[in-house]
Amino acid sequence: MRIGLRILLGTFLVVAAAALLLTQVFVAEVKPGVRQTMEDTLVDMANVLAELATDDLLAGRIGDGDFARRVRAMAERDPGAEIWGFPKRDTSTRVTITDARGIVVFDSEGRDLGADHSRWNDVLRTLRGEYGARSTLADPADPNSSVMHVAAPIRDDAGAVVGALTVSRPNRAIAPFVERSQAIVTRWGIALLALALVVGLATAAWLGGQLGRLRRYAQAVTAGERVPLPRTAGEFAELGAALETMRERLEGRQYVEDYVQALTHEMKSPLAAIRASAELLERPLPAADQAQFAATIRGQSERLAAMIDRMLALAAVEHRRRIDAPQRLAVTALLQQVAHDLAPKLQARALGLSLPADGDATVSGDAFLLRQALANLVDNAADFAPAGSTIETRLETTGRHVAIHVADRGPGIPDYARERVFERFYSLPRPDGQRSSGLGLTFVAEVATLHGGGIRLAPRDVGGTVATLSLPRA
Repeated sequence: MRIGLRILLGTFLVVAAAALLLTQVFVAEVKPGVRQTMEDTLVDMANVLAELATDDLLAGRIGDGDFARRVRAMAERDPGAEIWGFPKRDTSTRVTITDARGIVVFDSEGRDLGADHSRWNDVLRTLRGEYGARSTLADPADPNSSVMHVAAPIRDDAGAVVGALTVSRPNRAIAPFVERSQAIVTRWGIALLALALVVGLATAAWLGGQLGRLRRYAQAVTAGERVPLPRTAGEFAELGAALETMRERLEGRQYVEDYVQALTHEMKSPLAAIRASAELLERPLPAADQAQFAATIRGQSERLAAMIDRMLALAAVEHRRRIDAPQRLAVTALLQQVAHDLAPKLQARALGLSLPADGDATVSGDAFLLRQALANLVDNAADFAPAGSTIETRLETTGRHVAIHVADRGPGIPDYARERVFERFYSLPRPDGQRSSGLGLTFVAEVATLHGGGIRLAPRDVGGTVATLSLPRA
């Protein structure tokens, strides 16, 4: 599982568990909280009514006195109220009064007159001088039929408890408020879950994007591609910088080792030729032989100098990661400059160079490096082209790229060498038996990669080889 999905799952599970727990707690607390509020209200109401009923109870007219008439009138009243969107059309309140023995002497609904309530908690505890209340199911088969009963004592002038007044109200009266509160809490819980999912997705996407850039960068570096360090934020930027530093140090160490080994190997042959010629020149030799060995020393020295120059140029390109200040360059103009620079060599070998007609093909990059790369291609073609032939250059625009073709009519490249010609120091013998430094095509490949392009060699149907340098259009 990807780290982004793991983070998303972990974040969502934690927040979901917290939201579920909070929702359950709030939902579970809504009903008791509302009932506690209702009980508090009933306590106040019971005590007020107990004071109002005292005179009638002591006078023996509790069943038909002023108190009884007022209570019955209250039961018939229509409050005409609307409480937080819920209409209230009745008081939903029952009032019962028992004497000191717990016998019902008044019932606003007239159902339990004469009944013995002395064993009900509300009456029993109140007659003892304690707080009395109970909640009882009106219908044992209906769990939602509970009724709350709260009692208050009725005292005589001496303070003795002579009765108990109970105010009863069904819990169904507060059910709409409880249900709405629970629904609101549940909706907020669902909203919190949705928010957790959105935040988790955003966090996972951000982390996945940051890590994905670094992963693709590491994979590209592993594949040998020259890619810039991706833009990241925060600790990921620090991690990217650390990866870049590590890559540079590792590449630098390996680069030096490879170059020292390759250079040592390539320098053995010219140095051996110089040493042998120098040893022979120490002996008495005819003038012709002396001139020949001196020419050998001079030729091998020039070969070493050219090799070192090309290595320095190649090293400079290999260590670059991007073009700092790219220019918009006309390809035809670059080829014309190359033709001017190589004119002496081409004339010396009786070679022609055909240039494409003026076109509008342009590329973006470093003018010096691209000119050097094209010069290497033309110079390489000149080494293999037979005297009197023409090196052909052609431009082809395809989609977002410009393809520059350089073709010769030489012997072509053997199949076994086609995959190795871009390796450092690998070279094929020229028709005259000479070998190059083996760095020219490597340089071209590095320049092409630096510019986001590529280079390939292919045989021609008419004989020879065509080199195609592909570069992005400007």
